Amino acid sequence: MRRVAVDCDVLVIGGGIVGLSTAYALTRARPGTRVVVLEKEPGPARHQTGRNSGVIHSGIYYRPGSLKARYAVRGAAEMVKFCAEYGIPHAVTGKLIVATERAELPRLHTLVQRGRENGIPVRELGPAQIGEYEPHVDGVAGIHVGTTGVCDFGAVAAQLAEASGAEVRYGAEVVQISRRPELGVAVRTADGTVLRGRALVNCAGLHCDRVARLAGDDPGMRIIPFRGEYFDLLRPDLVRGLVYPVPDPAFPFLGVHLTRGVDGSVHVGPNAVPALAREGYDWSVVRPREAAGTLAWPGSWRIARRHWRYGAGELRRSLSKRAFTQAVRRLLPEVGEGDLRAAGSGVRAQAVLRDGGLVDDFLLREGVRAVHVLNAPSPAATASLPIGRSVARRVLGWL
Repeated sequence: MRRVAVDCDVLVIGGGIVGLSTAYALTRARPGTRVVVLEKEPGPARHQTGRNSGVIHSGIYYRPGSLKARYAVRGAAEMVKFCAEYGIPHAVTGKLIVATERAELPRLHTLVQRGRENGIPVRELGPAQIGEYEPHVDGVAGIHVGTTGVCDFGAVAAQLAEASGAEVRYGAEVVQISRRPELGVAVRTADGTVLRGRALVNCAGLHCDRVARLAGDDPGMRIIPFRGEYFDLLRPDLVRGLVYPVPDPAFPFLGVHLTRGVDGSVHVGPNAVPALAREGYDWSVVRPREAAGTLAWPGSWRIARRHWRYGAGELRRSLSKRAFTQAVRRLLPEVGEGDLRAAGSGVRAQAVLRDGGLVDDFLLREGVRAVHVLNAPSPAATASLPIGRSVARRVLGWL
């Protein structure tokens, strides 16, 4: 590469936890590396990072050998250590995964096997033992996973930004990218500022496919936004820790669950419904161009044809508090509609292939002097430190 004037070594697009973990990994691996993080919002962690349930996942759900399994198991331990080092609120609470009917037992047993293959300690429970952990929860069988916890991922992201030593520019939306193998990468932000670097990292989350195309790379997928809606449980004494249903293996969503956060409040949710905008945190948020992009993607229609029954159930729970409450009552029979108060929502950036396949693992792709993180929904916050190191290793080879 010819020596040319650059503003930094690495430009990172996206100030969520994955982008900031990448900046942190770059400067830790090679001190003196100049990193600039460009975030379009006025602060860090405004989307997926700051709008999830705050769970430090154990890695039990994920296919053995996958990036999700490896990085979640490793990342959970590292996240607890990071929080302890910097005084960030966290707790290792453990969680229950509960089968509420006998038909779910084969899937529960599959999770036990996955947990053991992934090196996660798992305890199998009968109905009476479920009550020892969660007296108000009903189930025919369950498993306890002791390494699951909770933390404030927004605070983690802010600490990563500070500890990295990177220059983080907020309110800096990237609108144009130019790359030349011999010169590096140049980006222009919405206010007309041009920045040049030797390499680019795309951690734009809900907009990562669009940023990849701006850079001239075909991502081979499309981000389809799914909104997850939450309620606060007004009787938090009913839940001691974390309680999950047995998930459907056909979907990357974990179902409506109960999460006691670091502040003692209990979140209930989320469901999963298609959003009408990439940042569509409510049914009233509609962006016609983004909705049209979702509808124009062949994979969207193929998902709808294959899974319309599942989608209809999720939509019903979105539009009917009674239906949502019924889903909660399967785990927590004492809950009534009056015990639930609407809370904030989040949007999951789910990568969907042209054939309608849901990408079920983290997806990282390289272009010319660029790394694109193209699928990093949950458990990406848990796994953010290992993901950041993986991206940094690829980038440092170019510097």
